[in-house]
Amino acid sequence: MSTTTHPGAPTTALVSRRAVVAATPSVIFALLAAPGEHPGLDGTGEVKGFIEGPQRLELGSVFRMRMKGYTTTNTVVEFEQDALIAWRHRGRHVWRWQLRAVPGGTEVTETFDYTAKRARRLVRLIGIPKQAGTALDKTLTALQARFA
Repeated sequence: MSTTTHPGAPTTALVSRRAVVAATPSVIFALLAAPGEHPGLDGTGEVKGFIEGPQRLELGSVFRMRMKGYTTTNTVVEFEQDALIAWRHRGRHVWRWQLRAVPGGTEVTETFDYTAKRARRLVRLIGIPKQAGTALDKTLTALQARFA
């Protein structure tokens, strides 16, 4: 797994992790576009279940998830079939997945993008980027294990 962290950049606030998964982009994308699959991929331990929304996500889809102790509504804000999907949380941060075919499978880059958050400095101060990085590592490890 490789790591990219940009929490100090003046215009962006990103935490990314990348791993190669032994599956095709279309197979991985199908999991990401199915919100009912998200609890099994989540590295935060927070995502508990799918509440409502489409069974398959597309650009503009709104879906609700049951989290540990709360619910959240997300909107798909980026979408390119088998290559890119991202949803924005009500807190304005974005979870983005980019897929690229490589020898041996798919390079998967997952990014926690908190550029649009109003309190970016506070987010960094309380350690959210580090926590997000750990969660991204766990998510990608779970995805790799699913296709091992």
